[in-house]
Amino acid sequence: MTDPDLPAPADLPSADDLPRALLDLGVPHIDINPLVAARTRLARDPGLRRVFARAAGDQSAAVGTVGRPAGLPPQWPDAPGEVGRLLPALLFTALAPQARAWHRSRGVPPEVSRATLADLGRQLTVHRRRHGTPGLGSANWLTLHLRGELFQLGRLQFQRHRLRPQEAVDAAAPPAGTWCLVLHVPDFCGPLTPRACDASLDRARAFFARHFPAAPYRTACIFSWLLDGQLADRLPAEANIVRFQRRFRPLRPDRGPSDAEPLGFVFTDPELPPERLPRETALQRALADHLRAGGHWYVGSGWCPL
Repeated sequence: MTDPDLPAPADLPSADDLPRALLDLGVPHIDINPLVAARTRLARDPGLRRVFARAAGDQSAAVGTVGRPAGLPPQWPDAPGEVGRLLPALLFTALAPQARAWHRSRGVPPEVSRATLADLGRQLTVHRRRHGTPGLGSANWLTLHLRGELFQLGRLQFQRHRLRPQEAVDAAAPPAGTWCLVLHVPDFCGPLTPRACDASLDRARAFFARHFPAAPYRTACIFSWLLDGQLADRLPAEANIVRFQRRFRPLRPDRGPSDAEPLGFVFTDPELPPERLPRETALQRALADHLRAGGHWYVGSGWCPL
């Protein structure tokens, strides 16, 4: 059977060219063949192609916007098993050239585009580490990259964002409606050292002033388990996480318990019971011992001048 081209703007590379395109997006070699097989299934299924083209059109229309709905399901409708888990990764691959073109229109350097879009490979790695199978469990997250809403600059990722009323509760925090850069701390990037963070923030200050001058990005914000104040009570004062926390002022009160956040990032499995958690590092011991004692972990938040 022939392998028909997909409708624009979702033109996927041919089966022969797809491996190179995937490697450019940081996709691990172990996931190349499953993705090529998923492309073959997509090419042979008119119903899947129609759904794929419709989703591609929605995502294409959102390029350059901030805060649009995500629209990439982790499991593709009407495509069971592995193929359904991989179609979102193919959609990301199909739209990556459009994201790069939009980056170029803003003068974004190619090395920043490459580092940003390579998050596809990171998320495939996270899924395989957690589940032992090919897949993409964070497809919604990757729409930020396609839209040009998020960029990786060194150790940190920066997301363009307007603060919502429920996010800026503290009286001393920037008011709702303020443009800010939400910080994200990606995995597989080495230690979260003060030097690496300083370098990232310096790059962000210059990057957004140059490429997005219309929005005054003067504030950095973060919403993360890394800002749970209890970590400072259980880790050494000079631990990288504790020093990272000291950068920020309060933004809003902590909300309900969110144990799954640190468990997923640190132990790969958010459903592991406390008694089975490894205790090989100081961070693992701090997280595990607190849970075993009946405590909980929370998503903290903070802000700092950029």
